[in-house]
Amino acid sequence: MISSKIIGVGSYLPEKILTNADLEQTLDTSDEWIQTRTGIKKRHIATEDQKTSDLATLAVINALKNANINPNDLDALILATTTPDLVFPATAVRVQNNIKMNRGFAFDIQAVCSGFLYALQLGDSLIKSNKARRVAIIGAETMSRIIDWTDRSTCVLFGDGAGAVILEKTDSNDSYGIIDIELFSDGSLQDILAVHGGISSGNLNKKIEMNGREVFRYAVTKMPESIKSLVNKNQLNLEDLDWILLHQANERIINAVMDKLGINIEKSVSTVPHHANTSAASIPLALDHYMSSGRIKSGNLIALAAVGGGLTWGSALLKI
Repeated sequence: MISSKIIGVGSYLPEKILTNADLEQTLDTSDEWIQTRTGIKKRHIATEDQKTSDLATLAVINALKNANINPNDLDALILATTTPDLVFPATAVRVQNNIKMNRGFAFDIQAVCSGFLYALQLGDSLIKSNKARRVAIIGAETMSRIIDWTDRSTCVLFGDGAGAVILEKTDSNDSYGIIDIELFSDGSLQDILAVHGGISSGNLNKKIEMNGREVFRYAVTKMPESIKSLVNKNQLNLEDLDWILLHQANERIINAVMDKLGINIEKSVSTVPHHANTSAASIPLALDHYMSSGRIKSGNLIALAAVGGGLTWGSALLKI
């Protein structure tokens, strides 16, 4: 059987940092209040002249360097984002142009915080169907553009950034790679986390609105359910997992999911304190940071899971 494996990882975070202490200057909040409820200490914010495509470009360049391949070794580029540069064309084609990839194809997908998993599924499917040999998968966001900076219930949660992986075709003799991915959505829950504006609704100035209690409830239900389902489907045990890499939204969510799984918190990946919630970028950002630091090692079995607006959710199993 043909499969795909990750051969390179990369990320980029804007240089501008916004700390909790900075937010204290403009909001009725405190560092203690934010950390106690979220675990977040700081977040990176794109400058006015930085677009989502700029962040994505730097992340994929770093992933290409890590994989030791050139842009024209790619057959496709898939960008998961909920904060595109323009209405059209796709932000992905701008990244394609930036890296001087003059072959193959590029496109965006939108599944909010689950976007990277959706893109990973598409890239894996392209490779398994022999439509591509190498695919760049990017999650990139400038969430600061759609935040109401006067709303302390949401603005403290989000940050900007980008992460990328390079997928390559492998064969059945290679035990490394993507083992399985499952995706889900439930449109009846679309209003618990949304930006109620857009092209056809005629209002592009709306900001993030969230029912935090409901988002928390579904996050700590859907992610462990999907991980357990995927592990059982592939005749594995939760104890076989070396790492659990959840969407990096909130330390409380990570702790609750690990508790529901009955897995030691030391097996969880967390970049929440330093990155905050970067939506579709959070999983590849965290993966790069943990692999670059040597904490995630070759041969490790990892479960990824995310939940996002839509409601969308899913999980993936891979061996690095």
